[in-house]
Amino acid sequence: MNTKEIGEIRRRVRRDRSNMTALYGCYVNENKEIISEFHQSTGIMPENESDKYFGLMRRCLSGTVGKNLIDITFKTAQVADSEEHKLLMELRNTKLKEENLRMEFYKKVIETVSLQCNYLILIGCDSYDVPFKSKDDETQSDASSEVYTYLLCAVCPVKQTKANLHYIPESKEFHDGGMQNIVSAPELGFLFPAFDNRATNIYNALYYTHSPKESYEEFVTAVFNTPIPKPAAEQKKSFEALLSTALDEDCNLDVVQTVHDQICQRIELHKESKIPEALMVSKADVKEVLSSCGVSEEHLAKFSVDYDEVFGFEADLHPKNIIDNKRFEIHTPDVSIKVAPDRTDLIETRVIGGVKYILINAEEDVEVNGVNIHIAEAEPATV
Repeated sequence: MNTKEIGEIRRRVRRDRSNMTALYGCYVNENKEIISEFHQSTGIMPENESDKYFGLMRRCLSGTVGKNLIDITFKTAQVADSEEHKLLMELRNTKLKEENLRMEFYKKVIETVSLQCNYLILIGCDSYDVPFKSKDDETQSDASSEVYTYLLCAVCPVKQTKANLHYIPESKEFHDGGMQNIVSAPELGFLFPAFDNRATNIYNALYYTHSPKESYEEFVTAVFNTPIPKPAAEQKKSFEALLSTALDEDCNLDVVQTVHDQICQRIELHKESKIPEALMVSKADVKEVLSSCGVSEEHLAKFSVDYDEVFGFEADLHPKNIIDNKRFEIHTPDVSIKVAPDRTDLIETRVIGGVKYILINAEEDVEVNGVNIHIAEAEPATV
């Protein structure tokens, strides 16, 4: 799913726009025991409550594609005959009204999710009459040839607040309000089936994780039984290690600067073009940049083999998962340097008198501990 398709569904997830007439939930404690199982009609909910429920659900359609929002692809054999896909389809086809199916799904989640606190499993089903869009992107709300029926699930931590004094209007006094259990933003969730090309795609789902460092692989295996990419933070570490080990002595400042700058430029151009499809970087793209930096054929070949072992054969990567386009950093055991990502040209390495140095162009204002300092001009050598 691209950003436009995700945004179209996210805008629907409100009581006054969706056909999600009921929300179903299961409250689970730290010992993986069900405290309560419930369903509530959205039509009779107080407006402020329904806004909060739908707000939680919408959060599972937010974040960065490839980092927080990850495409799940089912194999053809799974769609034809597999326990996991069959359960999701039956939940969708019955619009969650079958208690036995809901409990089977809850059990899968409970067995695989540990959040170190109580949590709420929240799930709803909506049917969307997809309005027709003309070639000039004009929406015709009275013309629809597609009904998109989907499940939206959120797994939300429930955290206990501290006891605080609060004001009681009746007595005009402050009293201890005791501790409360508050539902937090979702830690993970999913949309099924996917909404690709503004139509139902039962071969895909959209998986949400709040933290790019955590993908909850056991949950994904239990619910979808299909592999997913490494978490974004892990991809970045793997890519950095890959450059270092595969390129060996060819891994110098110029190479790392160029890789970073070239990928940053791709990200910026993609943003300016407003193309809804996510930008991807291939192994060939990175090898082309490395080759332009003079990396040897031997090290390019090693990079190619190691890349496939780390990320999968010819895998494409989301660029923001492998570089930080908002900063460029240099570290030694005793010094850290942060550089604006578009000014990496200010940094160079040099060997002077047999000693290795990192040089920083300091023609502009220089501050040390918040104090503007002056750098004295070198005095001419005396004869």
